[in-house]
Amino acid sequence: MPTDLPQHQQGTHTVRQRRLPRLVSVPLFLVTAAMALVVFMRLVAWDDFQPFAILNAFTAFLYLPAWIILIVAAVGRRYVLAGLALAVVVAQVVFMLPELTAAEPVPGWAAAAPTIRLLDANTDHPNKDLSGYAKQISRFQPQLVTMEETNRVVAQQLNQDGVLRDLPYQIDIKSYGPSGFFVASHFPLTQTHIAYLYGRALVVETVLQLPSGPQPLWVVHTIAPLPTSFSQRQGGLADIGALLRARGPANLLVAGDFNATWGNRGFRAILDTGLTDAAAARGQAFDMTWNQFDHPIPPLARIDHILTGPGVAVTQIRTDAGPGSDHRDLMATVAFDKPTRRQ
Repeated sequence: MPTDLPQHQQGTHTVRQRRLPRLVSVPLFLVTAAMALVVFMRLVAWDDFQPFAILNAFTAFLYLPAWIILIVAAVGRRYVLAGLALAVVVAQVVFMLPELTAAEPVPGWAAAAPTIRLLDANTDHPNKDLSGYAKQISRFQPQLVTMEETNRVVAQQLNQDGVLRDLPYQIDIKSYGPSGFFVASHFPLTQTHIAYLYGRALVVETVLQLPSGPQPLWVVHTIAPLPTSFSQRQGGLADIGALLRARGPANLLVAGDFNATWGNRGFRAILDTGLTDAAAARGQAFDMTWNQFDHPIPPLARIDHILTGPGVAVTQIRTDAGPGSDHRDLMATVAFDKPTRRQ
């Protein structure tokens, strides 16, 4: 018996999109919930607990799975999962925005200002072969070398190699681990003072006597945020921030290993004193420095920094392989405003 169906309904059927299987959605939900917990802890207890402080240092990459999960969940009609992933994605964007929007043009005064080349390196204290650094110095020809985590023979080896002939003014804090420092300069170094914390050198404060005038320089190194040293690392960042607030950022050049990124509260407090992060200012926020062990995973954190106060600007900056170290080096050109304009 024929049926009188409307023509537009004849021969049609409803096709329902399949939902993402529970076997897939449940593990994805657990992964997303873990990322959401890190977000929550940053909002309510930023860097108060060691595991989360370490995770916050990797903000640039930690939340990337949420972007993929968001797409998969939305297509697979798992809307609760998609909503949670979206919240994580939005949080990452908000967390990263200050660093990504810090890029700015090089100050106009820098075009005619005197400059120096700076090489900063965490040499990693077990590293006993400094031949790679000797080659870097010969190739880059810096007028200022700042090194952290040096062992007791760094200065001796580099001087024996002859690469420091044009860098005769030196500061050598002989130690092993984070309190070892070495500074070599083409220009005289005066008024040197070492700031100690927990019995270790934390900041080398000195003044470069440039032809254009005295230039304050700080070289810093905080201890790594391991479970046994986390409170000391937090204290180191806080101490550097306090020293900066007491002095003020004007005309200051700071280099070193902070063991912290823009994702860490202590480092952000340091920037809040008025210092400029050179890599971020030059649009190189993703030029990571740690770690560069021999494995297929590239460096995922930028914990080594060059910071400048008003009157100082980094015009160029890049990283290079740190020979024998787990850190990449920083190579920069630094410009100094005329003293008359600094006042």
